[in-house]
Amino acid sequence: MTIILDPTENEIQAFFNLARDFTGQSVLEVGCGNGRLTWRYANQASQVIGIDPKEERIRQAQADTPAELKDRVAFLASGLEDFYKRSSQAPAFDRVLFSWSL
Repeated sequence: MTIILDPTENEIQAFFNLARDFTGQSVLEVGCGNGRLTWRYANQASQVIGIDPKEERIRQAQADTPAELKDRVAFLASGLEDFYKRSSQAPAFDRVLFSWSL
């Protein structure tokens, strides 16, 4: 069976109705998966860090990162707790997204 995610883009419309503008913001996306949502806003943000505990999804997101976004988008295979434990100091973000993560 083929799974089709949000063919009418209701999720994306609801997301932007709530999140609105990402211009110049630093974003932590928890549960970024393969970057499915990341590509919708990353061109506006100043920095994006996407984390997901599933390495295969992170590899796919890294491979799919458009060349024009490689300087401001990074993907890490990590859960949220491990991400903060590994950081020498807790990084500050303008926004933290939890899409399909809870």
